[in-house]
Amino acid sequence: MADAAKQSSQRPQLTSSMRSSSYLSDHQQYRPPQHRIPEAHHGIDTVVEDSSPSKSPKAALPFNGVPSPEHPPIIVDSGVTHSYSHQNCAPPAGQKTDRLIATLFYKGSDRNAPGARSTSGGLSRSRSPAKTKNGLGDSTESLPPNMAPTTSMDDFPLEPPTQESEQLDHLYGSYVSPLCVTSFLHLMSTFPLPDGAEEPHSSHRCLDNQESPRVVELTLTPAPAPSYLSLDDLRKHELIYRFEQEWNVDVALQRDVLWRKHPRLVVFDMDSTLITQEVIDLLAETVKDPPDLAERVANITHRAMMGELNFESSFRERVALLKGLPATLFEDLRPVLEVTNGVRDLIKALKRLGVKTAVLSGGFLPLTGWLAKELGIDYAHANEVVIENGKLTGEVQGVIVGKERKRDLLVEIAQKEGIDLCQVLAVGDGANDLLMMDKAGLGVAWNAKPTVQMEAGARLNGQSMLDLLYLFGFTGEEIDLLIS
Repeated sequence: MADAAKQSSQRPQLTSSMRSSSYLSDHQQYRPPQHRIPEAHHGIDTVVEDSSPSKSPKAALPFNGVPSPEHPPIIVDSGVTHSYSHQNCAPPAGQKTDRLIATLFYKGSDRNAPGARSTSGGLSRSRSPAKTKNGLGDSTESLPPNMAPTTSMDDFPLEPPTQESEQLDHLYGSYVSPLCVTSFLHLMSTFPLPDGAEEPHSSHRCLDNQESPRVVELTLTPAPAPSYLSLDDLRKHELIYRFEQEWNVDVALQRDVLWRKHPRLVVFDMDSTLITQEVIDLLAETVKDPPDLAERVANITHRAMMGELNFESSFRERVALLKGLPATLFEDLRPVLEVTNGVRDLIKALKRLGVKTAVLSGGFLPLTGWLAKELGIDYAHANEVVIENGKLTGEVQGVIVGKERKRDLLVEIAQKEGIDLCQVLAVGDGANDLLMMDKAGLGVAWNAKPTVQMEAGARLNGQSMLDLLYLFGFTGEEIDLLIS
C-alpha cells in the first residue's frame, strides 16, 4: 500500500502554479521522459536524451502565440524539449508535394531471429536465391542478429565484401539495420536536388517490426532532380544495385502519389509467379519417349524467359513436342501445381480492398482458368491448344499470349473496369512480362530473371508474395487484419 502511494506521488502533477493560458502548452505538450535500458536494441532514429545535464537549463516562458521565425514553436517543460515541424505535412500554398518513397526489403533467412513474423502468409525472413550463387552457402543460418563474425578487431573485415557470401548485413545485423538506412540516405544524398529545393530531410517507418525490421519504408524529401535523373534511371542506377548487394536488400523506389496507396487492378503472370513451376515443363516430364524431351523443353523455356528466343515461336516449338499427349493431362496436373507462398492470402487481401485481379499466362487455358477459379481471381487469359480425339495435336489456336498480347489484355481489362493505368500493378518473372509491366503504373519482378530485374520498376526476391502489400504502404499489423 505504501509502495503504491509512493509510486503515485512520483507521477507528474499539473498544479495551479504551472498552468498557463495555453491549453496546448498545458495538456498536449507534455511527454514523459523515456527510461532507456542500455542493453536494449535501439531502433532507427533513436534520440539519446541527456538525463543528467551538466548545466542547469535556461528558464523558458510558456509559448503563447503564433509560431514564427522570431518566435519558434519550442516549449521547454519538465526538462523535455519539444519541437514542432512540418516535414511530412501538406506543402505550403502554391507548392506541390515532392517526396520519394523507398521501401527496403531484407532478404535474409534467419527465421528464429527476434521480430521474425510467421503469419499464415509466410512473412518471416525469406531465403534469397542469390545466397547460394556461385556455390556459396547461406552464412546467416547460425549467425545471431546484430552480431559481428569475429570478436577480434585484427580479424574484423575493413572493406565491404563484394563476391563473398558474407555481406554487410552480417556485420551490422541480419535485418534492415540503422547503419543500412544511414548508408542508403548517404547514397541518396549524392544525387542532385531540384534548383531552389528546400533542405533534404527524411523519415522512416518499420513496417513489420521496430526492433529488427525486415521491411522499412523511407520518405525522402525532396526527390532527386528529374532533370538530372528520371525515376526509371534512378531505379537502374549502379549505386542502387551495389547497395542491394552489399546490404542484402531489395530497394523499391516510388513517387509518393495517391495512386501508390490505392491500386485498383493487379495483374499476374502464372508460371513461376502465381505458381512455382513452369507448366509446359511439367507436361514434358510426364512423357518418357523420347527420354530427353523434358530436358529439351526446359532448355527452350529457359532461353525464352531469358529473352534469348522469341516467345511465340519458342512456345509453338515446345507445344509441337507434346503432340500425342492425352488431354486428360491437364486434369492430372492440377494437384501437382504448387501455389507460391502468400498468394492465397494476397488475393484474399486484394478482394477485401476491392481490387480486381487477373492472370495473364503464356501457358494453357485449361490450367490457368482452373487456378483462377480456385484462387478467386477475376480474369484469366492463356493459350488454347488444339485437341482432337482426346489428344493434343501439337498446335495452338488463336493469338499466342506472348508479351504483346499480355500488354494488350492488361489495357483491355483496365478499360473494361474503368481503371486508369496508373492504378494497375503487374507482377511477372520472365522477359515476356516486360511489356505489360512497363504499361502498368508499377511493374514488379518476382524472383525474376536478371534481365527482368534490370528493367522492372521494382523487384522482390523473397518467399512470400504477400510482401507485395508493403509496396502500398501497409504495415504488418494491417496486413494481418486484411488476411484474418
